[in-house]
Amino acid sequence: MYNLYMGKTQNSIGIFDSGLGGLTILKEIRKAMPRENIIYFGDSAHVPYGSKSKETVSQFSLDIAKFLESKKVKLILVACNTASALALNTLQRHISVPILGVITPGAKAAIKTKNKNIFVIGTRATIKSEAYAKEIKKLNKQTNVKQIACPLFVPLIEEGLADDKITKLTIEKYLSEVKKFGPCTLILGCTHYPVIKKNIAKFLPKAVLVDSAKEITKEAKLLLEKENLLNKTGKGKIELFVSDSPKNFAELAKRILGFNLKAKEIRFYI
Repeated sequence: MYNLYMGKTQNSIGIFDSGLGGLTILKEIRKAMPRENIIYFGDSAHVPYGSKSKETVSQFSLDIAKFLESKKVKLILVACNTASALALNTLQRHISVPILGVITPGAKAAIKTKNKNIFVIGTRATIKSEAYAKEIKKLNKQTNVKQIACPLFVPLIEEGLADDKITKLTIEKYLSEVKKFGPCTLILGCTHYPVIKKNIAKFLPKAVLVDSAKEITKEAKLLLEKENLLNKTGKGKIELFVSDSPKNFAELAKRILGFNLKAKEIRFYI
């Protein structure tokens, strides 16, 4: 259930992630809703969230959401799967702006594939939370859900090694079990993972890949249309904020987005 918020159409959509991964959502939002203004926050000082406690992730997420709320955003997208799994309830209690996480849209899309075998890959924290498995079981108790933690994917992507041989070998190492199942559904349970989606698809040609960036974008657009908050005029602007190393972040962001952005550094917690 969403919080009520009387926003304006020209107000920005806020997106945050522990690092670069949420830029895959920004990219999808840009395609689907090119007139929307976007404020993105990458918590580069604390990436990755996957190895941190629920309490720590919740506090980081709350601080960032309050920052985005102060910018008068009309919607907040929690691009980080770990934060969606561990902090979404906390955010919805303390933030007045409507907030969407990536877990539910991804689970719904996986069920629609009608494959009985669904695999979820993600950070250790996301997998440990069993957030996807619980959501999928709510939707269809008969589904067979298996989860695989892939802790090396995020640092490899953050280091710009998405197409490197070491990443392809890591995909093979983590996903060999999935390949044995043949036709199945694989949820990319981290918004970093679409960056290596092509290499995963090559290794698993019989798997249907669920991209959480695409699914949360669909849900965001439906919500904005329902609340009459979709921006129908002008050209959307993007503001990029980070908690550390703005120059390095901006350089890496260009690899995902395909265009330059200047990153402003904002520090409001340690």
